[in-house]
Amino acid sequence: MKVPTDIKKSIALLKEKLRVEESFDMLSREIKINGKSACMFFIDGFIKDDVLEKIMEFFFDIKDDSVLTNANTFMQSCVPYIEVSLTDEIDRVILDVMSGMLVLVVDGFDKAIELDVRTYPQRNTEEPTKDKVLRGSRDGFVETLVSNTTLIRRRIRDPLFTVKIFNVGSSSKTDVCLCYMENKVDKDLLKRITNSIKNAKIESLTMNQQSLIEAIYKSHWLNPFPKVKYSERPDSTASSILKGNIVILVDNAPSSLIIPTSIFDLLEETDDYYFPPVTGTYIRITRYIVTFATLFLTPVWLLMLQNPDYVPEPLKFLLSGTDNNIPVFWQLILLEIIIDGLRLAALNTPTFISTSLSVIGAIILSQFAVDTGWFSTEALLYMAFVAMANYSQPNFELGYCLKFMRMLILILTFIFNFWGFVAGVAITLILVATNKTVSGKSYLYPLIPFNGHELLKKLVRLNLKSSS
Repeated sequence: MKVPTDIKKSIALLKEKLRVEESFDMLSREIKINGKSACMFFIDGFIKDDVLEKIMEFFFDIKDDSVLTNANTFMQSCVPYIEVSLTDEIDRVILDVMSGMLVLVVDGFDKAIELDVRTYPQRNTEEPTKDKVLRGSRDGFVETLVSNTTLIRRRIRDPLFTVKIFNVGSSSKTDVCLCYMENKVDKDLLKRITNSIKNAKIESLTMNQQSLIEAIYKSHWLNPFPKVKYSERPDSTASSILKGNIVILVDNAPSSLIIPTSIFDLLEETDDYYFPPVTGTYIRITRYIVTFATLFLTPVWLLMLQNPDYVPEPLKFLLSGTDNNIPVFWQLILLEIIIDGLRLAALNTPTFISTSLSVIGAIILSQFAVDTGWFSTEALLYMAFVAMANYSQPNFELGYCLKFMRMLILILTFIFNFWGFVAGVAITLILVATNKTVSGKSYLYPLIPFNGHELLKKLVRLNLKSSS
């Protein structure tokens, strides 16, 4: 449907479509521009009032009839603003008003004039609480898309850096951006992702990026290993873009979504690159070792308890303190659930008491659990290490994936003993090996298929010049 040239029809149509009378924050303002009727439509709260006031003053001062002949002449001569455009589609007008833009219709004009004078309420840019670094930038993404793209452009001053925007969701019309380097991106993957976003059949991105990923990537998600990487840091995101990755930004989401992603990408952290190569390598290798211990520590301990005769003499001390009312297997399973319960309790506890309550609660629970004979001190020690080790690696989704695999290995070891442990490890390796990135490539690259130089870069923090 086109914009009517008759101002009365335009006002009536837009008021009906935008439901101005029903929504208190949907506003219309009828004015006269050199005797010609006009009307502005906008949403209260999105408009910069001081800018709008100056624009209206300029409209009221117009005395030349020649500039009011058509929309294009009027826009070029009488609209004192940078971001302005024309449209003759009613559907486009409605979408732009709902997105926060100001729309002006003038009697006799066959096009509406759109001014991007919107401003979004947002929190200050500050360091992310999850992706903290010991050294480096202290800024992070916020919930406003324009601010997030600006933080990336501040770091990539190259015209080949491209940001394409789409609207996703039949009801929400959420802004989604694809960010990539034109000369480095995988063009086939870019085309496939672009088509998937354009054809995504979803009503609303209520869960932001997760809703988008589930809409565009329809493969089964039975494999728990994450296929995408989230980052709340613009420096890490910019680095991924310069390596040839595609970054997806979703309005209202304070993080970026990086694809494609391998298991080695998930284990990387920004701190690795903010320190000299030797220190960065030590930090990275330590993270790999701790991640490995997180997965196998409690299953190996359970296996040793079930087979004490095969435990070497120097490790016999690990078998002590197992005389409790609850079998060790059930102790470990209960502690896995209790730790998640404490995490959820801390998440939903008011900030000013969450830290002290978590510490006190953990001390009290552990002390009473040992005194009553429910848990052994060894079980509490190993699970405490596992719980803390989960925070040593930066990816939250990978942390829960390792938890699921650890519990699977525990269950199989308890039921089938040694062969159950072997089966659990085999299932874990199969899930990792058969998992594919969003691009369809190996999840274990550069290990499979093997690329020695790239694998060295993933395992060791090389000098930036030598790693390029």
